[in-house]
This record gives sequence, C-alpha cells and structure tokens, in this order.
Amino acid sequence: MAEITAGMVKELREKTDAPMMECKKALAEAGGDMGKAEEILRVRLGNKASKAAARITAEGVVAIHIAPGGKLGAILEGNCETDFVARNEDFIALVKSAATLAAEKAPADIAALAALPLGEGTVESTRGALVGKIGENMTLRRFQRVEAKGALYSYIHGGARIGVLVDLIGGDEQLGKDLAMHIAASKPRALDASGVDPAQIDTERRIALEKARESGKPAEMLEKIAEGSVQKFLKDITLSGQVFVKDDKQTVGQLLKTKGASVAGFTLYIVGEGIEKKSADFAAEVAQQAAAAAKK
Repeated sequence: MAEITAGMVKELREKTDAPMMECKKALAEAGGDMGKAEEILRVRLGNKASKAAARITAEGVVAIHIAPGGKLGAILEGNCETDFVARNEDFIALVKSAATLAAEKAPADIAALAALPLGEGTVESTRGALVGKIGENMTLRRFQRVEAKGALYSYIHGGARIGVLVDLIGGDEQLGKDLAMHIAASKPRALDASGVDPAQIDTERRIALEKARESGKPAEMLEKIAEGSVQKFLKDITLSGQVFVKDDKQTVGQLLKTKGASVAGFTLYIVGEGIEKKSADFAAEVAQQAAAAAKK
C-alpha cells in the first residue's frame, strides 16, 4: 500500500477544500493516486470538492486589440505581483502595446513577441526597464492571435481581469457584444460537446454512476441517470448549451439559430487562471530575518 504523506494530504486539501481526514481517507482508498482521490471526494462531497481549482490569485490585466475591419485581433494577459501595479498606467500601456504587436506581427510565441521592437528597444527591454522602475516583477504570460472567419467582438470586465474575444459568423454587432459578455459571465469551456475532452466526459460519467450507486438507485437505472448527469454537465460548460444571460428562456444555441448566426471560436482569459500566488507567512519572515541578524 502506498504511503500517504502529510504533503499529499495537504495538496489534495488545497485542490478540493475537503476536510483533512476525508482527504487522507480518499488517498488511502485511491492507493495514493491524486486524480483518483479527487474523484472519490467529488462522489462523496459533490462539486464543492473542485471549487479550489478555479481559485484565481495572480494579479494583472487582459488587453485586446482588434484591427480595423474586425477580421484580425489578439488577446493577451500580462501579470504582476500586486493589484496596485495592475492599475499602473505604464504597465497597462505595455500590455496593450504587446497585444497590438501580437495581432499585427504574428509572433510564434511569447519569446518571439518579447523580441519585437517597441519604443527605443524591444518588448523585453521595455518590460525589464519597467521592472527596474517600479521594483516589481511583471510578465507577459500568454496571447492568442485570431484571423476571423466572421467578425471579431470583445468584452473586458472587472478592471480588465477578464477578457473575451469571439469570432461571430453572421448576426450583428449587438449580438457579438452580447455573446462576448455572456462568455465572460458564464465562462464556457468549449463551443459544444465536440470540443470537450472525452476523458473529462468519461470522468463525469464515472462520478455520476458511483454517486447513483451509493445513493441506492436501482441497477437498471444507473446508466440512464449517469447519462442525464453528463448531458447536464455538457450544457453547463458549452457555449451552445448554456442559458443566455440576457434571456433565461433560451440557450445561446437557440439564440444563434434565431439570428442565423454561428460562433467560429472564442478565447476567454481570466487573469491568473491556473496560477497560485505564494502566500507570505509574516511571522515566519520576521523570525527568519531576526535569526539572520543574530548570526551577524
């Protein structure tokens, strides 16, 4: 049997927000497999067990550039250490300039973007100079360049912490803006079920089956119950299946059909998504400094 360490329990607790003893039991049952243990907790505790995965802690802004004509654009995320710097005009200007260059120059990746000319130097030298001036680290984390099949529309929300770029075929400007706002609010993971990882669907099905089995549902009903849960899951995470935020009587898919329009694709950036900011232990830091001073 795999040894269940305190570090493993801590990691699972941070991922799931589940009680420590529940995490330890789940890890033991899963033979130390972190992914399997998380599934076990979701069966027992419901979706509460995955809420920590969406925790956003890093600071920064999202910038979007759409070229005249609405056929070419880019969305870019820039990160910094504090929300104070996220509001700094020079930092915001750097991120906006980088988004414009990403659209116009089509760099292959962040490294290529950093090497592009900007001002009296490059994007990277400008970033470095700004780090020296402000005294806080900052990075250009990611970007997506889009050549639209239809027309590009965007939405920025929450002090530029959330940004959306959507490629709409057909429809009109109002529909494009409404869809971008909906995506920012509802955060779909894919356009439709075809864009969802099959492994993720299989995981949801396994969890639904186990939950139904543990609740005492008849064996002949398990598959039907699981399929219903999977379909609900897909409606919740796909743009076409979600209920439209401005009209709860129809889904986004139904709205698009009435407008004779379709979405070719979208990009949603949330500042710091997937990044955990290191939390400072002030007391430990003071003690460490005091010990260092004593040695001197």
